[in-house]
Amino acid sequence: MHPYSIQNPVFLVYMIAAAIMVLKLMGQGWMTVYRMIKSESGLLNPEDLIPGPANRNPHAQQLQIDEYVDRSRRIHRNDLEAIPAFLVAGLLFVAVRPSLLLAGLLMGAFVVARLLHTAAYLSKQRHEIRAVPFTIGSLIVIYMGIHVLIVAMSLL
Repeated sequence: MHPYSIQNPVFLVYMIAAAIMVLKLMGQGWMTVYRMIKSESGLLNPEDLIPGPANRNPHAQQLQIDEYVDRSRRIHRNDLEAIPAFLVAGLLFVAVRPSLLLAGLLMGAFVVARLLHTAAYLSKQRHEIRAVPFTIGSLIVIYMGIHVLIVAMSLL
């Protein structure tokens, strides 16, 4: 069976985890936009102060950092650090045909870790609390990368 076949349960696990993470990544961007619109603040670029349908009454204070908007933006940036690496490492991991149990545990744990990291960030937990799920997710991606590297090098 081809590793990237939908008949391969490891690939199905990856597809589910990857889809959840892609939706989370894209959803966080939209959450930032929602917060910008709701608060009418947190804009980044001077040209955003040009009047238009989305900002009829712009003012200079809209370019100042707004914690409500910026918290969502920081979560999104953190997702941009972690999720793309997972998507690549996970796809490579599928190719080396890990057990379904190992793939399920690692990929499921990554998804849960990212969701817990977001919850910790949204609830304004201190760095040490946020660092736990971040570290778990990061170590999972590192493990998958090392696993792929060892298998690939053994085939040379």
